[in-house]
Amino acid sequence: MADLSETPWRKSSFCNTNSCVEVAVLDSHVAMRDAKQQTQPALFFTKAEWSAFLEGARNDEFDFGPGAFVPE
Repeated sequence: MADLSETPWRKSSFCNTNSCVEVAVLDSHVAMRDAKQQTQPALFFTKAEWSAFLEGARNDEFDFGPGAFVPE
């Protein structure tokens, strides 16, 4: 597991609670973690994977309509 203790983490300005995710841009990857469980392992994505995710989110490619699983 990578040591990310000195890594600057960011979360959305829309996040009013700790029920958000935080991201950190590293040299060749983007790390993501649960803001309320910061000691748990982070997920790592290549910059290409992260860009594809962001593009999909911007283009409404993720269906959260009726019947979709949306965690509380």
